[in-house]
Amino acid sequence: MDRLDNTVRPYAWGSTTAIPRLLGTEPTGEPQAEMWMGAHPGAPSRTPRGTLVEVIDADPERELGAEAVAKFGPRLPFLLKILAAGAPLSLQVHPDLAQAREGYAEEERRGVPVDAPDRNYKDANHKPELICALTEFDGLCGFRAPAEAAALLDGLGVDSLKPYVDLLRAQPEDAALREVLTAILTADRAEMADTVTEATAACARLGGPYTPYADMARDYPGDPGVIAAMLLNHVRLQPGEALFLGAGIPHAYLDGLGVEIMANSDNVLRCGLTPKHIDVPELLRVVRFEASDPGVLRPEASPDGEEVYETPIDEFRLSRWVLPGETTRDLTLATPQILLCTAGSVRVGEHGLLPGRSVFVPAGEKAEASGEGTLFRATVIV
Repeated sequence: MDRLDNTVRPYAWGSTTAIPRLLGTEPTGEPQAEMWMGAHPGAPSRTPRGTLVEVIDADPERELGAEAVAKFGPRLPFLLKILAAGAPLSLQVHPDLAQAREGYAEEERRGVPVDAPDRNYKDANHKPELICALTEFDGLCGFRAPAEAAALLDGLGVDSLKPYVDLLRAQPEDAALREVLTAILTADRAEMADTVTEATAACARLGGPYTPYADMARDYPGDPGVIAAMLLNHVRLQPGEALFLGAGIPHAYLDGLGVEIMANSDNVLRCGLTPKHIDVPELLRVVRFEASDPGVLRPEASPDGEEVYETPIDEFRLSRWVLPGETTRDLTLATPQILLCTAGSVRVGEHGLLPGRSVFVPAGEKAEASGEGTLFRATVIV
């Protein structure tokens, strides 16, 4: 197995302190948003044998196992991250597999450069994801029931929001959510900025359930995404709780530190809270306009102490052990895995892991863990 040397991405929304605190390093003063662990070509993990991309490319069946290669191809199907939000991420959705393939092929046909700022599809893969909180973690996930969204907007007492309130109360669920989100994203920008300013002043005054929207408006003043965010469920995860985000589900992370795992893709369609490109017609094609419960996940414990976060996705499987210190766990699998320590001190094979450190274990390689701490495991289902 190989110890991983991982890249930290300095996105503007990142916390300046959360990842350094986890790693036990001094903050640089710059945002540190995501630490990537895996074989994504944008920032592959490094090993003594080369990047993880190079290691896998040299012998896919040895590293991934024959079953994983047969099912997913000669690549690591998931990307594992430490995510540290100090400000809201963009309000976004991800396509399903058919939409991603169709969108990618269309942009390739039109000759849109893959690094163009107005490109929607960086690859032909879907991007389901799971976020597991390491600290208290705030996010938005899925649409509220239209009546609940109407009550929240109406409570602000802003006249320019009344048409949205009326639509939410008068139309069937799908039509109500579709028409209101479309209206918010296509409204005159200057008029919408005035509405957002008035609405967020009311949020700051009212507090309580309105506080998250006042907070996000400080980072994105006048952004229509602040109003769009009020259509979504606000969720506060406690450490160890998780959210699964499937295709078409609008969501955003607002604040906190977590372990995130996703299919190995970079396809994002944005609704707001961002200066980046927003393609409203394509977004509306992908979004699922249905109210849903956020579905907070708690791990299910197996007899050997593994706590599994169950999802309907085969490209990744996330679990954890809280190791008590007096036992050794055999973690050997027939599938590839990344093991990440998030607390305490853990030994995996010959590698001692402190928080934020990780190893890649090839398929079938012996892996025993001991020590006192928390160890996350990312693998696949074959």
